[in-house]
Amino acid sequence: MFKYERHEPKNTLLYKIINEYYPRYLSHLADEGRRLPQYIQKEFEDYLKCGLLEHGFLRVRCEECNHERMVAFSCKHRGFCPSCCAKRMIESAALLVDSVLPHKPMRQWVLSVPFPLRFLFASQPHVMGKALQIVYRIISLYLLKKAGCRKKIARTGAVTFIQRFGSALNLNIHFHMLFLDGVYVDDSNCKGGQRFIPVVNHLKEDMTKLAHTIPITPQDANFKRSSCGELPTNYSQKMLEIQ
Repeated sequence: MFKYERHEPKNTLLYKIINEYYPRYLSHLADEGRRLPQYIQKEFEDYLKCGLLEHGFLRVRCEECNHERMVAFSCKHRGFCPSCCAKRMIESAALLVDSVLPHKPMRQWVLSVPFPLRFLFASQPHVMGKALQIVYRIISLYLLKKAGCRKKIARTGAVTFIQRFGSALNLNIHFHMLFLDGVYVDDSNCKGGQRFIPVVNHLKEDMTKLAHTIPITPQDANFKRSSCGELPTNYSQKMLEIQ
């Protein structure tokens, strides 16, 4: 039997630190004639109200025993609120498992981005989208080839989550891609009109070759001019690496 326990953020270390030092930080910035962007201020201020009854709540009543509880409103932000981030993660996972992903083999591909591109992707998301399209296309073609199928008759699929920071809260844009570990082909004899062909034997040599197939140069997605400066035309560093 489960017992409901109300979330009390005031008792957490993170809340205590932000509640004490965030106003001081704003004051320090004001003394220097600077200020945080409005969306960052809202993230902090809404977090300090998250889960507190004095900032709004719902009154929930059991239809059988008439027992009542008060449930405080949450900030619903995706920045650093542990409670709301955990809820979003669980809801996203449940949606994928129940309604999106087929019950077929899956493989996670983690693709890291070198330092010169992290600032570019952070400031220009449309450029990051172009890079992601290139990565998806290359991995898809690799899977089609491993399955022995042609692009016209087979297809695969993936779900990508874009992570924007590392374990130290540093800017570290990288991609977590959940790829079908195989391809679908049309087959009228199968349920749903499609047959799944799994891909086996991902050899180390294949992975190394694939990693070197994803060097996205500045010319590939018009990366030359950006807010982080102009990259040299002979820039040849591999833009994405498969981990």
